[in-house]
Amino acid sequence: MTDASGKFGRSVDAFRESGVAGLAALVRAFRRKRANEKAYERYIEREAIDDRKRAEMLAAIEAFGRRPKLSVILPVYNIDEIWLVRCIDSVRRQIYRNWELCIADDASTREHIRPLLERYAAEDDRIKTVFRPENGHISAASNSALEIATGDFCILLDHDDELSEDALFYVASEMNAYPKAKMIFSDEDVIDTQGTRSDPKFKPEFSPDLMLSLNMVTHLSAYDTDVLREIGGFRLGLEGSQDYDLALRVIERISPDEIRRIPRVLYHWRAVDTSVAASRGAKPYAFEKARVAIAEHLERTGVEAEVLEAADGLNRVRYPHGRTSISLIAVGGERRFDIESCETIYVNGDDALARGLNEAVMEAHGATLVFLDRSLVPRSSDWIEELASFTTRDAIGVVGCKILRKDGAIGSTGFVLGGPQIVRDAHRGFLGDANGYFFRAGMIGNYSAVSWRAMAVRRSVFEKIGGFRADDFPDELFDVDLCLRLWQRGLRVVYTPYAVLRDTSDAEEGHSPSALARLSELWPAEIERDRFYNPNLSLAGEPFEIDA
Repeated sequence: MTDASGKFGRSVDAFRESGVAGLAALVRAFRRKRANEKAYERYIEREAIDDRKRAEMLAAIEAFGRRPKLSVILPVYNIDEIWLVRCIDSVRRQIYRNWELCIADDASTREHIRPLLERYAAEDDRIKTVFRPENGHISAASNSALEIATGDFCILLDHDDELSEDALFYVASEMNAYPKAKMIFSDEDVIDTQGTRSDPKFKPEFSPDLMLSLNMVTHLSAYDTDVLREIGGFRLGLEGSQDYDLALRVIERISPDEIRRIPRVLYHWRAVDTSVAASRGAKPYAFEKARVAIAEHLERTGVEAEVLEAADGLNRVRYPHGRTSISLIAVGGERRFDIESCETIYVNGDDALARGLNEAVMEAHGATLVFLDRSLVPRSSDWIEELASFTTRDAIGVVGCKILRKDGAIGSTGFVLGGPQIVRDAHRGFLGDANGYFFRAGMIGNYSAVSWRAMAVRRSVFEKIGGFRADDFPDELFDVDLCLRLWQRGLRVVYTPYAVLRDTSDAEEGHSPSALARLSELWPAEIERDRFYNPNLSLAGEPFEIDA
């Protein structure tokens, strides 16, 4: 399908789904894409390393309390010489100099590989090579490279990709700032055969539930070498998703505060015909192996769930939902709900909403509470079971869902905190079926907060935390405050795109200055830095616009 015919097909689908409003959302999507492309060009110019920045980094290195040795793990197999040279040279150009490059050639048959690697090793004693006698594929080759590593941390590098010049500097800097770190990851982008960079992935901090939907870590990824050896390195049989499996097994051994994110593009995926960077269909087996890795991770951690294929070959974890009784607390409007599986309590919702919801909970008998604004219409019959299923997990505090506007565009997938508006709806105005930024509208993941308008929480959790703080937030933002209190207690706030509700009202929800001021007063650190947002993305404009 050509690009033009693809756009036409999407236009027809958008019009069929939501009429003129759907076409308008599609136009906004194209404009957003173009604007982000231009913004990323400006970002690259702004972040380019010149002599002044290089000197500043060298001065910072001199001031480091420690200068850890970093081992770059590079498995090689029959790659074109031009990409291998650029890959190795990207390591040799590093501003931070205390590194070693551990190369394992996996019995390449192309004649240029061994002489090239031997020449590099002869020129630089930090380059170490091992030549495997037989081909064992990428996991075995990576393990061979790991065997000769002597660094404190290992950084994973593919044989056709490149590190940014400052990549190892930022890893070493993070290790100095957070000595407890065991796992570090960064933002990334794509580099084509002409050296043009595009498609940046500005990631949130580590998001446990997003990690079960896709490998949000990918590259750059760095791990404590001792931890890699404790887990036995890369597992054979998971080729294609060996890095995903490795990350999941590391996460099982460390605590969340030992995982660090560097919000900077430090890694460039090479877009060649055989790479996933160029086409997600280049390695279909990788997606199958990913689901194996996730399922086995869940089994090892004692979580009962099934792993299904989701959009674009990604993943959906579905938890059982038949073990919880449900109370539906429906607010406002005239619509009645006849759901046999749960009791329903109706709340007027005209004023003092938070107090009314708390009082309704006192009447409820269900182990799971589902709050619902009656102006929302479910798009499927299993929406309430989908929400309730997450409440069966002890580690999850609350779950929200995808809310569509009346025109069919996304109204909210959760809240983004910070900036002049303080609270913004994530993915507002995106197409209703869009995957969103970094797949976060189309995949299960985490946000700092989700809306009460379609929210589920365990009754025991709600009561233990004291319910909504009605004195501080009588009519609005009590949901954001609740979610932040749950995070504070180590319970996750989850978003699922598999429960979708459409708004029947035209009301645009805003927030009063007094409520925003109170939220900022109670949660200054969370407002200043939303852990599930990225500082390279806009705080002033729409969420997920690149700030440049």
